[in-house]
Amino acid sequence: MSCSKILIIGSGITGLSCAGKLADAGLNVMVLDKGRGVGGRLATKRTRCGRQFDHGAQYVTARAPNFHAVLRSMRAAATVDVWEAGAPEPHFVGVPGMSGLPKHLVTGLDVSQNTTVETVAARDGGWTVTTQTDSLAASHVVVTTPAPQITPLIGVDHPLTRRLLSVEMAPCLTLMAAFKDGQPIPFTSKRMPQQPLSWIAYNSSKPSRLSQGCWVAQASVDWSVENLERDNAELAELMLPMLCAQIGADPSAAQYVAAHRWRYARSTSPLGEPFLRDNSRTLYLGGDWCIGPRVEAGWISGRAIADDILKRI
Repeated sequence: MSCSKILIIGSGITGLSCAGKLADAGLNVMVLDKGRGVGGRLATKRTRCGRQFDHGAQYVTARAPNFHAVLRSMRAAATVDVWEAGAPEPHFVGVPGMSGLPKHLVTGLDVSQNTTVETVAARDGGWTVTTQTDSLAASHVVVTTPAPQITPLIGVDHPLTRRLLSVEMAPCLTLMAAFKDGQPIPFTSKRMPQQPLSWIAYNSSKPSRLSQGCWVAQASVDWSVENLERDNAELAELMLPMLCAQIGADPSAAQYVAAHRWRYARSTSPLGEPFLRDNSRTLYLGGDWCIGPRVEAGWISGRAIADDILKRI
């Protein structure tokens, strides 16, 4: 197959970090994503009534010097800022929402949104990626979806599928609630690992947020697993009183309430290495599920894949 295009499936932090480095090296790269926007769990919900919530990843931390440098450059470009949440290490957030971070990374990249990939198959010395509407040829394929979603793409008999069996991911159920101005704000953020709501944040306290009175609460792994299949309306009804008990608000005072289900939010048993590749070194699998449940882990995985591809092209 003469096609030299590299197809990257998924526009989360792993896919974007990989695509950016490959594109900077002059390679022909295209990112495919089933969603309407880039970023995966680096997401911001904007409502018709003007409310705004970071309902996925709440912030980003940096321990690796090269990732810290990326965040500093984003801060200089005013797409990232530091959230003063009283934490021992800086909490970086996208501005004006968490989606600002991936929107910065996607600049200049070829991205096809609303594109659902159905299969990835070896063909004629390369790869064929089949979507709902098209069939695309590639010399390399990088799959950056959550680990449980990879097997349906590459097939249960693929050798890499067995390597994925050790990876475990857990869900996270998220509540978004907004109250009128003047409601109490007892804290900026609160972590309660043993409680049904394990994380609560006053979203409006983050820099450059445009709406006040907005709270985000995320359920613990155990509570999320137990209630995963409830519909969003029921989840919101269950979670709102728990939030209000913590912030001293009356549930009837909520002006906006909604729940969101992240089925594969946290890598509870990661792979233990930055990526997987097949024997041809043209199919790569990566994500935060390889290293651990941090945004930085996803970025490291994507860059490691790009480095490996560049060594062989």
